Amino acid sequence: MTPEESLALIAKQAEETRRGIGPNPAVLLAVWGLVWLLGFGLIYLSAPPTSLTPLWLAGALAVVAFAGAIAYSAIYGIRSGRGVRGPSRLVGAMYGWSWMIAFGGLTVVNTALIRLGLDSELIPLLWSGTSLILTGLMYLAGGMLWQSKLQYGLGVWIIACGAASVLAGGPDNFLVLSLAGGGGFLVASLVFLVRSR
Repeated sequence: MTPEESLALIAKQAEETRRGIGPNPAVLLAVWGLVWLLGFGLIYLSAPPTSLTPLWLAGALAVVAFAGAIAYSAIYGIRSGRGVRGPSRLVGAMYGWSWMIAFGGLTVVNTALIRLGLDSELIPLLWSGTSLILTGLMYLAGGMLWQSKLQYGLGVWIIACGAASVLAGGPDNFLVLSLAGGGGFLVASLVFLVRSR
């Protein structure tokens, strides 16, 4: 074999190995895309002027959907770390814990602002804006860590959605989160799926 043929064979086998043992982020992204699309969409439809569903029902369904997606993400993260040793394992574990640490801190800050008398109309905008900025930053960090332009681009998109949701005001912020946010995850999922074939 020529050196070029050897390199091509090595690259092909490395890609086949990655596909065989590595998790597919397309499924994870699709899960989050559907949860955002349906969860935030239901909340939007429960708000005036449409009020198509009771707010308590939409809220309960959204909480269950998001809790399921968080559980799926945790399982995904644990499975993707199996068999990995050395610095890559440490980086993956630190990145996974960063999500919980960051959102724990965000919850404390936002809850404190609400207790200090934040206007009730601003509460949904506070949560959607800050949560999306933080989520986008975590995707930017993941994109840098794993040199994934797609993950980095998704981070940029999520930050833009967070800003747009606040600018849209309530209850239109939930429509932005549903269509643009959920749609962004679904497009990223599709791109990962196409690239993996």
